[in-house]
Amino acid sequence: MSPESTPCACHEATEAELLAQLDDVLQEYRGVRGALIPVLQIAQAMFGYLPESALKKIALALDKPYSEVAGVVGFYSFFSTVPRGKHLVRVCLGTACYVRGGKAVLAALKSALGIEVGETTADRQFSLDVGRCFGACGLAPVIMVDQDVHQRVKVARIGKILEQYQDAVADANRGGNGDQP
Repeated sequence: MSPESTPCACHEATEAELLAQLDDVLQEYRGVRGALIPVLQIAQAMFGYLPESALKKIALALDKPYSEVAGVVGFYSFFSTVPRGKHLVRVCLGTACYVRGGKAVLAALKSALGIEVGETTADRQFSLDVGRCFGACGLAPVIMVDQDVHQRVKVARIGKILEQYQDAVADANRGGNGDQP
């Protein structure tokens, strides 16, 4: 096969394909004590969130009531039942961050992204969330984008911070060399 006719390796799996893959995971965890949270973590990594169809399949396979599975998902903030963006932006609203401008930073992010807390941008690039303490009180206010900590964030810098991640997405879409227009 010539390079021109090589199928695209970037095929995004359909929900049906992901549910079939989830069956393999569930087969491995069937009968294992304490399997619910690890299975939910794996499923969320597969789907990017936890759709109702996956939750129902997990409940059946692990012989748990759907209400128990949904309750665990609702309890832990790590889990999401709505699709998240490629980048998760979290604003610390712990006491130090709040006092040093965290609320204004959150308002600026809402405005810049055009979404509310818990929502995802239409292009699925960013999701917005809040946290109560990231353990960086001396650097307040703090936001995290994915695993990157941004300290002493000023409202005026929000656009620059977000640009770093938009450029990374654009570079990836262009082939990753960053030199193209």
